[in-house]
Amino acid sequence: MDSEREQADLTRTVLVTGGTGGLGTAVTARFLHAGWRVVVPWIAPGELPRLPRHSMLELTETDLFDDQAVAACVKLATSREDAPLAAVVNLVGGFHKAGRVHETSVDDFTAQLRLNLRPTYLACHHSLPHMLKTGGAIVCVSSRAALRPFSGAAGYITAKAGVLALVDTLAVEYKSEGIRVNAVLPSTIDTPINRASMPQADFTRWVRPEKIADVIHFLCSDEASAITGTHLDVPGRV
Repeated sequence: MDSEREQADLTRTVLVTGGTGGLGTAVTARFLHAGWRVVVPWIAPGELPRLPRHSMLELTETDLFDDQAVAACVKLATSREDAPLAAVVNLVGGFHKAGRVHETSVDDFTAQLRLNLRPTYLACHHSLPHMLKTGGAIVCVSSRAALRPFSGAAGYITAKAGVLALVDTLAVEYKSEGIRVNAVLPSTIDTPINRASMPQADFTRWVRPEKIADVIHFLCSDEASAITGTHLDVPGRV
């Protein structure tokens, strides 16, 4: 009973990659509201004002494409014994519509693979040795386009399908160690960047970042302890 009480009193840490972005700020705020210690790597100083000052928020300058930099970031996330790393949320990614396959260079194609897969892989690779000791949850953001492709974005769609394949592999590999791995698949997210790029769209049909953040937090919570290997559609009204 005492050990259970001590565990309940522990603060948990979540590492949120892409935590300064349009979705990331909502995810960061959701975990802070729930009392988590949140570690957010950043690379662009201009994005830092998007995040609130908070005693439980730790920011660290990190190139998430660099192996050793990600290792150092995870070291920070696992540095407090009173706040073990209990979740990793992978949000880094991006969209580029380059044309159909015969119009898209292999460099553009592989750039999308690198952007949408490398940071996710590195964050998992360096976090998992720590999570093997305590269990926990990993959530990766893919896209509905991975299952419902559209013309002109082969690199993006292939990369987001790769995220789902990675999630499925991780879920199988680490299930017996109590590590749960799931994916969320949003439709168009209602962010300032998306509004600027599609000004004629009906924004009311898009999914709000706060709604996705609620889903991600749930998947990292004890209430979702029986869920792993899931691809959860978060469509809004699209």
